Amino acid sequence: MKRIIVTCLLLWPFWASAELGAPPLESPGNDVYDTESLRRGAKLYVERCLGCHSLKHMRYRRLQQDLGFSEEEIKQLFPQLERIVGTMTTAMDPKDAERWFGVAAPDLSERARALGTDWIYTYLRTFYVDEARPFGVNNWVFKDVAMPHVFGDLQGEQKAVTQDTGGMPVIVRLEQSKPGKLPPLEFDRTVADLVNFLDYAAEPAQLERRSLGKWVLLFLLIFGFVSYKLKKAYWKDIH
Repeated sequence: MKRIIVTCLLLWPFWASAELGAPPLESPGNDVYDTESLRRGAKLYVERCLGCHSLKHMRYRRLQQDLGFSEEEIKQLFPQLERIVGTMTTAMDPKDAERWFGVAAPDLSERARALGTDWIYTYLRTFYVDEARPFGVNNWVFKDVAMPHVFGDLQGEQKAVTQDTGGMPVIVRLEQSKPGKLPPLEFDRTVADLVNFLDYAAEPAQLERRSLGKWVLLFLLIFGFVSYKLKKAYWKDIH
């Protein structure tokens, strides 16, 4: 009985989300070792996101080294930099952000780790038209979000299709009502590149950590084998 109760409590958030019409989270298929994807995601982030959202764990020099940007490419991405030092911070004043959006824009270095890449990928693709909102859009994953749809020109417009559930309209899917500059599949790949970059930027050291981890595991296997042979050699004359 205790196991049943614990299981129900663990599953409750998922049941609650389903009842409220929350969309199923989709995976972007991240690969933080895909340098070209990370480079495309970094450029998109600078163009579309850095104006509001900082990445306080991402240093400019680290970005250049890990993703293979030349000095000239870094200067083109960040023309305001006199020297390639410091972290990727936004010039937007938090007080201005609160006045314009109602809340200060969060640092995405930490949000990417806290929310997960599936959540962010689904969130960025599920904005829909809602004239009642200040920016004319709402989001299926994050209802009444303060953020405008910064990729609206690329994705186009979507409308929410609802059905009545217990006297309450619940979103069941989104349909494109106006095409954007990119075809749907290309837009999804573009967002996936951005999410891949955020996954990397949330913990830039993970590239080294994962690479080092393979050697650590290899060392432990070799050490374990040698220890086993030594143990057999030591105890063979004692028994």
